[in-house]
Amino acid sequence: MATPFLAGLAVAAAAAAGRCSIRAWQAFKARPPPVRRFYQGGFQATMNRREAALVLGVRDRTPTDKIKEAHRRVMVANHPDAGGSHYLASKINEAKEVMLGKTNGGGGSVF
Repeated sequence: MATPFLAGLAVAAAAAAGRCSIRAWQAFKARPPPVRRFYQGGFQATMNRREAALVLGVRDRTPTDKIKEAHRRVMVANHPDAGGSHYLASKINEAKEVMLGKTNGGGGSVF
């Protein structure tokens, strides 16, 4: 008589544990992604490769195609026609030029 009762109790405990684990997994998947830390400082007078890499969100030794992809992604988010700043757009373009080696890091025009 006690065996069916204990078997039923074990099945109920397993079902409750499964339900809790499914809910925990769904809560884990639904959590927001980790917050990425962005460059907090202002711009230097002349942009160097380190600052250009921080602006574009790439590493210092990134291939050319990845630099162009990063430039496009950042520019779409900050384009002046979409409500972005002209100053930021010029700095993003300057960062691309510095990373591609089209300029030696000398300062561009500043508004």
